[in-house]
Amino acid sequence: MSTINHSELDLREESVIRINRVAKVNSRGKRFSFSTLVVIGDGRTHVGIGAGKANEVLVSITKAKDTAKQNLIKVPVYNYTIPHEIIGKHGASRVLLKPAPPGTGIIAGSAVRLIMEQVGISNIYTKVLGSNNAMNVAKAVMNALLNLQDIRKVAKKRGKTPNNLFEV
Repeated sequence: MSTINHSELDLREESVIRINRVAKVNSRGKRFSFSTLVVIGDGRTHVGIGAGKANEVLVSITKAKDTAKQNLIKVPVYNYTIPHEIIGKHGASRVLLKPAPPGTGIIAGSAVRLIMEQVGISNIYTKVLGSNNAMNVAKAVMNALLNLQDIRKVAKKRGKTPNNLFEV
């Protein structure tokens, strides 16, 4: 897999999936820091997620954004939806992604919805199965998107066109 140069893309504003306040307890009391999960994309098939930790919220968001830029992937999108049904897995979380007809919208929970908006997918059905921890759900969605196959390549391999690929 080739790496994607984020400086060449017209990236949207990042979306914060979750900000978590973490406390470290020592003899003087509690020391608070922040853990942030961020998704970034261009709205045209590129997306990445990243996590960052810092003592201040803005610094942790900046770190997460930088990590997300390093983790960009290209997603095969066909008619503003995904080319086929897939289940992504990470930890105890599983996420089912199903293509939907035009006009359906994004039927998804918060973490999945933010990722789909950043990819540029506007018609999809999703269901989170198992754990609904935001970090694991986001990684499961990225796993599913990474394992999607491009409909044009599959059609060419089978000697068909993308429009008649699903006909028996």
